[in-house]
This record gives sequence, structure tokens and C-alpha cells, in this order.
Amino acid sequence: MSNIVNVQSPLYHADFESLASVTNEGGVSLREAKLLGHLNLRGNSDSPEFKNGVEKALGLTLPLTPCTSVENDDATIMWLSPDEWLIIIEGGKEEAIEAALRESITGHFAVSDISGGQTILELSGPDCIKVLKKSTGYDFHLKQFPVGKVIGTAFAKSSTHIRRTGDYSFQLIVRRSFADYFWLWLQQSSKEYGLRVTL
Repeated sequence: MSNIVNVQSPLYHADFESLASVTNEGGVSLREAKLLGHLNLRGNSDSPEFKNGVEKALGLTLPLTPCTSVENDDATIMWLSPDEWLIIIEGGKEEAIEAALRESITGHFAVSDISGGQTILELSGPDCIKVLKKSTGYDFHLKQFPVGKVIGTAFAKSSTHIRRTGDYSFQLIVRRSFADYFWLWLQQSSKEYGLRVTL
């Protein structure tokens, strides 16, 4: 009996290869950062054992300031609430990183692999902020929303977490069940600026 599992992105059927080959110019670029590892971490941010354990496992200091994130070559940690963080890692390393966290952290905490339940859409380009303004009422001015900031917000009658990765680039963390809705919304909202699909 084979133990091979067929893992698919929630947007596997979108045929990005064909879209990317014909859509080469535009003010907005969109790609799915698919099949990454997503770990949800809960714990007491006042506990030195918890903070030190996370740093030992990931090589990153846990972000404690609301709406911030930290990253290195191996992981990104996003602050979601005073006792909750999202860790993004390379796909396939979920089990090893979860085990490292469990080994390094002492005390009361919880870590869960939620990789199958969400995906990331990356929105960039000179007109991407105009698309975001159509979708949510949040202020995306660089002074109010600096690189590295993470927010949870209503978005086009749904909800998402948005992380700024550059002056004109953002990540949207999208629940699997809403991936089609987000993709179609962004595709339609980008039409007037020109949409470039990248792989």
C-alpha cells in the first residue's frame, strides 16, 4: 500500500501556468505562494520559557508588539493576538518544526499544523494598493502600514490577514474555503489596471 499523499493547493484548478503565459504586463501582479507550511502557535507571551523556546526552535525572537512580524531565511512569524502567532515555513518541514517547538518550549502552549486550511496570495505592483482600497477600508499609507506590519481585517465581504512585504507588495493569508472567492475578486478588481499572473 502506498503512503504517498496527493497534496494540492486550494487553487490547483486555476491553471496559473496558462494565465501567466498570456498575461505578461499590468499594474498588478498576483501569485499564489502555495503549499507552504502554516503552524498556529498559542502561548503566554509573558513566559520567558515560552519565548526562549520559540527562539531556540526557530532562530527568531517572538514578535510581541501588536500587528508585527519577524522573519529569517527559514521562517516568518506573524503576531495575530496577544497569545497567538502564525508561523510560515517551507512546505514539507511542518512536522520537523512542530517537533522542534514541542521539544524547546516548556510550560503551557499549543502548536497546530493548519497548512491544509489556508493559503497565501501575494499581491504586488504599482497599482496593488488601489485594489486593496477597493476591498477593505484599512489605511495602506506606508506611514500607517509599514513593511512587516500584519493586520486582520474585513476584506470584500470576507476576512483575511494582510502582511506588507514591501512598498508595493503584500501577502493575504486566505482560508482554503474562500480561496476561489478571493482569487476571482482580485482578478476582477485588478482588471482596470492590468493583471499579471506570476508563478
